[in-house]
Amino acid sequence: MSNNKLTNSAGIPYYEHEDSQTAGPRGPVLLQDFILQENLAHFVRERIPERVVHAKGTGAYGTFTVTHDISNYTKAKLFSTVGNSCKIFTRFSTVGGEKGSADTERDPRGFAVKFYTEEGNWDLVGNNTPVFFIKDAKKFPDFIHTQKRLPKTNLKSATMMWDFWSFNPESLHQVLILMSDRGTPHGYRHMHGFGSHTFSMINAANERVWVKFHFKTKQSIKNFNQDEAVKLKGENPDFAQEDLMNAIEAGDFPKWTLYIQVMTDEQAKEFRWNPFDVTKVWFHDEFPLIEVGEMELNEIPVNYFAHVEQSTFSPSNLVNGISFSPDKMLQGRLFSYADAHRYRVGANSHLLEVNRCPFVVNNYQRDGAMADSSQYKDAPNYYPNSFDEIKPISDFKNFEEDLDSTHVSHFNRNENDDDHYTQPGLLYTKAMNDHDRQNLVNNIISSMKGIAGPKRDEIINRQLCHFFRANIELGMKIAMGLQINIDANMMSHSTIEPFISIIHFKVAW
Repeated sequence: MSNNKLTNSAGIPYYEHEDSQTAGPRGPVLLQDFILQENLAHFVRERIPERVVHAKGTGAYGTFTVTHDISNYTKAKLFSTVGNSCKIFTRFSTVGGEKGSADTERDPRGFAVKFYTEEGNWDLVGNNTPVFFIKDAKKFPDFIHTQKRLPKTNLKSATMMWDFWSFNPESLHQVLILMSDRGTPHGYRHMHGFGSHTFSMINAANERVWVKFHFKTKQSIKNFNQDEAVKLKGENPDFAQEDLMNAIEAGDFPKWTLYIQVMTDEQAKEFRWNPFDVTKVWFHDEFPLIEVGEMELNEIPVNYFAHVEQSTFSPSNLVNGISFSPDKMLQGRLFSYADAHRYRVGANSHLLEVNRCPFVVNNYQRDGAMADSSQYKDAPNYYPNSFDEIKPISDFKNFEEDLDSTHVSHFNRNENDDDHYTQPGLLYTKAMNDHDRQNLVNNIISSMKGIAGPKRDEIINRQLCHFFRANIELGMKIAMGLQINIDANMMSHSTIEPFISIIHFKVAW
């Protein structure tokens, strides 16, 4: 029999695919038409829940190649020799929008890389920004709710977004990045990627350093301004997806250079900010970028759903020689990401091709929905046992450390760590040129004009205080754009703090 026969899911050939079996030409459909049943039953189950965040995205396979020796920092086998390479899968995404939202929305961009290493899969799950809006995972559901839709109207709301940010000045650094043209990147090829969190590296001598990961695009940075992003939102909502696919198909393989920043334990203890605070950056002049390797994307997945939609990434997938840090956001993500995938894709999502470790996997997990445990045959599913030869290897012990304290409490995340303004101020004055600053101001004004309701003035006043504390010029320009009257004679570096604490801004529009 030919191999191109039409069959059902059990491999049983059938002929009639278009017409249902009925009692007479106009009679009712018969229950015995099992092809009709199978096709309809499968059809209504073709979708899995979309990601709560990062729902809209695209992905591609490629390679990562080590170009510089960092074995003095890590014993990870991937980095043991210059020239080592491994296959990777990278997924880019917007954050707050639904699966059908536009690629040019003002939003951070997810930047997740899965390294298929011989010591297991390593997931580096970050964004296109080096910081984030909050620094404690307990606040994450509340923050994401403000980026979604109102319960009553199911509409996006500038009011609840700015309300949250105004109550959380730790967000200011990321807010300024988001409201700049970096919030609307020109597709995925022309943006940097960051691990964002502080991670640790442990070397063969069991010495630990703290690190941050940076992917620098080799395609040059390109962003849309607000008008361009809005226009393209209507003309081609899948622009970033199309841009990446077209580039790879044309052989114009996008590339990024991976760098790390390194901080010692001693430096971390003396650093003027909490080095594990994801709302802060490490300045490059103090902790210079160290080149590690190159990432190239060169293969489009053969099926979007199978490889991109069902791909799973978790910061808990860390290989020997790379570990976590006390970053409170990272600590929460170690659980929540893996748990999200167990819900969304299933308990055995790690068995799917895109998520599967292509090297050795030995464990005692069996069964569950969609399990394929046939490779284990009749091997025991418990440990210890008398039958297999699987042994824990001491080389892979976790790093042992002494914690700073044994006192357990709900510590205020901002206690002794409440400088939310220095770095955003430096971002505005040092990292942006005049054009960037003007676009930032315009974008903030445009967004804040959407604040409505009886708490409008209160929200605007509270947020303006944050802008003024970061930079007086920034605060004044936004206030003027919102038609808020402020006595410029009162504005000076010596008077800004007490002034802000007592001023009542009157919204004029």
